Amino acid sequence: MRMRQLAMIGAGTAMIVASVAAPASAHTTLTSANPKSGSTIASPSQIELTYADPVSFPKVVLADSANKQVTVGAAQAVDNKVTAPLSAQLPNGTYTVGWRVVATDGHPVTGSYKFTVEGSDGGSGGSGGSAGSSAAPAPDAQQPPAANSSATAQAGQRSSSGGGSNGWLWIGLIALAVIAIGGGGMVLKRRS
Repeated sequence: MRMRQLAMIGAGTAMIVASVAAPASAHTTLTSANPKSGSTIASPSQIELTYADPVSFPKVVLADSANKQVTVGAAQAVDNKVTAPLSAQLPNGTYTVGWRVVATDGHPVTGSYKFTVEGSDGGSGGSGGSAGSSAAPAPDAQQPPAANSSATAQAGQRSSSGGGSNGWLWIGLIALAVIAIGGGGMVLKRRS
């Protein structure tokens, strides 16, 4: 009889731990981008990023091949899609898109990828349309090391989650489960 009650308490605790912990790791990923990662295109009029889940607080930056930031309009998020208009035609060259959004679980997710502009009327060398004259590091270089990294097949970018609290959450939940099981065992001993 005691073993059956202990098993029921343990199963109930495990279900509670699973239901509480599951949403904590629900970070989003970039599923597609326009321009696409690694693509060679004419100058785009905007950057469009699509994520697996709704996002908020978007930030999009663009750097040319000389690591100078290119002027990008304010990024707007609608559900799982982020758009950022470009203020001018991009000259020929390679560009790095850096992005940051906040996932529905509250964790920031960042990433970057590159594309190339060819056949543009905006000049060559990838340095026109830059904001300011001093070189800024590429968005990729500004990112802190991440706890989790994943690459998506369509966009080919790197994305990462900035939160390191998942490990502590699991440790705390496991500790609570052990305490609950131990407490249930003590209650059963007192009843017998």
